[in-house]
Amino acid sequence: MNTAGHPEATTRRGLELTPFRGLRYDPDRVGSLAAVTSPPYDVVVRPDGLHHLQSADPHNIVRLILPEAATPTARNAQAADTLHRWLTDGVLTPDPEPGLYVYEQHDGNGMLQRGLIGALRVSDPAEGVVLPHEDVMPHIVADRAALMRATSANLEPLLLTYRGNGPAAATTEVVERTAEKPPLLATTTEDGFSHRLWSVTDPGDVARIQSDLAHHQALIADGHHRWATYCLLRAEHPSPSPWDYGLVLLVDTARYPLRVRAIHRLLHGLPVADALAALYGRFRVRRLDAPLTEALAALGDAAAAGNAFLLAGDGAFHLVDRPDPDLLSRTVPTDRPTAWRTLDATVLHATLLAHVWHIPEDSPAHIAYIHDASATVTKAERDGGTAVLMHPVREEVVRDLARQGVTMPRKSTSFGPKPASGLVLRALDI
Repeated sequence: MNTAGHPEATTRRGLELTPFRGLRYDPDRVGSLAAVTSPPYDVVVRPDGLHHLQSADPHNIVRLILPEAATPTARNAQAADTLHRWLTDGVLTPDPEPGLYVYEQHDGNGMLQRGLIGALRVSDPAEGVVLPHEDVMPHIVADRAALMRATSANLEPLLLTYRGNGPAAATTEVVERTAEKPPLLATTTEDGFSHRLWSVTDPGDVARIQSDLAHHQALIADGHHRWATYCLLRAEHPSPSPWDYGLVLLVDTARYPLRVRAIHRLLHGLPVADALAALYGRFRVRRLDAPLTEALAALGDAAAAGNAFLLAGDGAFHLVDRPDPDLLSRTVPTDRPTAWRTLDATVLHATLLAHVWHIPEDSPAHIAYIHDASATVTKAERDGGTAVLMHPVREEVVRDLARQGVTMPRKSTSFGPKPASGLVLRALDI
């Protein structure tokens, strides 16, 4: 590859984005580019969404990012074998020269996002270059690390944001100029988003981008577990090595603001009636016989005044708000800023999960994290569990806490639009 392991990596204190030879699908070898893409691994609703994507095309990227086999070792070996076979057969091919990639997403309704995909130097949070805002679950980091070791690849970019210096900034100028050219690929996925990709290989343009980004820090918008995985794998390999870098999409949110949505919870084995019974006297509970859109609107109104949640799974919605202040004072840690202590996610994890319902937050047998509200409700109704629907956090709250070095409870936010997986991959040995 590559400039990974570049001497400047030890001295440059800002973002260091380096070119790489992207692996991309050969459009002549697949049914369509849209049919081989997927949402990020943690957004795919399993098993329904996984099976849907697998049937879309035999070469869909989920066969790499979410391989299916009897054991974790077998799953990772299967992904490695599949990647090797696709490379040998020419289904995936490396681009002829290293580059950065301009990536555009457009939904046709006014949402336009452009950013840069590249290999970013991995840094620890203490360096203040890449700021996490959520805690991670060790078992997920271990799972992603085992997959990356087996495949020796970054299979999908995580999403980072930074605040650029306006339209005259070098990165902005290169991105916008590049987007006026014919793209390497263009496709529209079933969610209605169109995707386009260009490469930036001119040394002068790359140097201008790198010089500009060296003065910025980034916030992890989506991909905390993969960033933690990058950090783990970098520590395992003597530097310099390709593991010093990880695949990211970097978006200037001063120019292209992201949407912030909530990530919902599905509580396995906890019927709604039992969940509600434990809340009486501790929260206000109101039944809403309304469709999902109206129930979510009511949740938004309640969340504007304080902590609020929407429970579902029994055919109705139950608005839960106005927690007992004494309950919060006993259960929410006091060693963090007020902005953290009053987060819905903080109250959910510290008060509801830990104290009221006694549910371990890091146990897949007890809790699932799902990005789509309707899917969460459907699975709760089908499985007899409880859906806990959340209201999103404002981006400025997330960024302010991250700059203070304060991480939010895991799976507190969902920034988007997220990059589609499968448009460009990074092999560490090419």
